[in-house]
Amino acid sequence: MPKIAEIEYTPNPNAVKFVLKETIALGFPKSFPDRAIAATDPLATALFDVGHVVSVFMQDKFITVTKDDELSWSELLPKLAPPIRAATSPGAHAQLPPIAHEFEKPDENDPFIAQIQKVLQDTIMPALAADGGGLEVIGRHEKQVMIRYQGACSTCPAGMTGTLMSIEGILKKEVDPEIVVITV
Repeated sequence: MPKIAEIEYTPNPNAVKFVLKETIALGFPKSFPDRAIAATDPLATALFDVGHVVSVFMQDKFITVTKDDELSWSELLPKLAPPIRAATSPGAHAQLPPIAHEFEKPDENDPFIAQIQKVLQDTIMPALAADGGGLEVIGRHEKQVMIRYQGACSTCPAGMTGTLMSIEGILKKEVDPEIVVITV
């Protein structure tokens, strides 16, 4: 059963990050942008069942929950803690089938994508994770790279402006000056 170490507010006013004392998502982040996809995970389902939850993102030792505007955090937080505390061990989550995406992931053997993934892992992902979010590369067309935000980043207003410009700027500097980053 994961224990909540602390609760952090993120730059997105509708997202909160639960920092845990135990790992909840083994190996890869798990993103549940809606209730239908959450059906593959007991904890994500339980969080959606609380109501007013619009997405759940799990990575390593944190869970980010994004809510609608109808309920305040002071009303919702006490309802979210029990399902997190009651969750089964992380090993049970590791056996779930992978979540299907609308786009096929780009070829990881592609040197261009490999460079992008390295920069994302080394510089961008830690910063996004600190605020309860993440991103995944979901496609490529020549020098255009398509990303999808996850967790708190998926509905954060800064994701379409400052954050996107920062990500693109870092990738232009580190990978290719002609790269264009598009969110989907």
